[in-house]
Amino acid sequence: MTHLWVRAEQRPNEERVGLTPQGAAALIAAGIRVTVEESSVRAIAIDGYKNAGCEIAPENSWPEAPLDAIIFGLKELPEDGTPLPHRHIMFGHAYKGQHSGRALLARFKAGGGTLYDLEYLVDEDGRRVAAFGYWAGYAGAAVTLKAWAAQQRGQLCPPVGVYPGKEAMNAELLAELDATGANRPNAIVIGALGRVGTGAADICEAMGVPVTKWDMAETASGGPFPEILNHDLFLNCIFARPGTPVFVPRDALTALRKLTAIGDVACDPDSDYNPVPIYDHATTWDAPALRVADNPVMDVIAIDNLPSMLPVESSEDYAAQLLPSLLALTDLNSGVWGRADAIYKTQIEGI
Repeated sequence: MTHLWVRAEQRPNEERVGLTPQGAAALIAAGIRVTVEESSVRAIAIDGYKNAGCEIAPENSWPEAPLDAIIFGLKELPEDGTPLPHRHIMFGHAYKGQHSGRALLARFKAGGGTLYDLEYLVDEDGRRVAAFGYWAGYAGAAVTLKAWAAQQRGQLCPPVGVYPGKEAMNAELLAELDATGANRPNAIVIGALGRVGTGAADICEAMGVPVTKWDMAETASGGPFPEILNHDLFLNCIFARPGTPVFVPRDALTALRKLTAIGDVACDPDSDYNPVPIYDHATTWDAPALRVADNPVMDVIAIDNLPSMLPVESSEDYAAQLLPSLLALTDLNSGVWGRADAIYKTQIEGI
């Protein structure tokens, strides 16, 4: 019997989950065994999973799970160097040249396990079957607007946290923008036709922020893109990959510019293909903005678990997208899972 083991997240400020109780009930009805770990932080309570018929395991007990269990989580595992013998479904951040990714792949190779990377679960046309992108864009633009509002006060963006829903986030952000007494900034979104860019543009428009929407057609020239510097905010919603243009080069820091806040929603500073190479590490909930220039200021917001600011909405949305693929876990040799396994095997060859 196929056995899916939903682990508790161990990353700070991570309350999301990729399976709802309703989804778990559907898996069980399809003959899939489901174990869900208890969690002190998960936004969806454990009682719903109990009522759905899931087996309940202690928090962070997945290393002792049966070897045939497929471990399902979202964010990083503890970086303790231990071999990984299980099959894992997770965001590995290991296939795009990330330097830390080699260490993760080495752990899988040492343990004989397999990584089914959530970013690389694709249909026959190569399109991702599920993504948190909309809520990443929504929250990323919100924090970037908060950083801009803080700049108007002569401050750096204060810590951010979890919201019960987007209405609460919107109300707080609107009050902050109004309190500046300044005209609304303008923003440029690159990747505006995708999920991430749509979310970023939606909250900007809800806040009365004029948005310039660019996608592949506008960036096909490869740059440079002086238009970016003529906006107050730049929101990068394109994931780094070979061939991605550089949108904000280092010399932009000393150039004549209007730009003061960058929301790098894609957040791949560890990649060789980083399109915003003016910073080299992600920011955090406690310190959302990294100041990279003064006079005028330039702040970069690059938080890599943005959707967890809206954990219930983002979990429910993502889980609904992913459920059809989870129902297909009974056949790991074809379809979504077969493609993911083939990608993993290609990546592991050079380790």
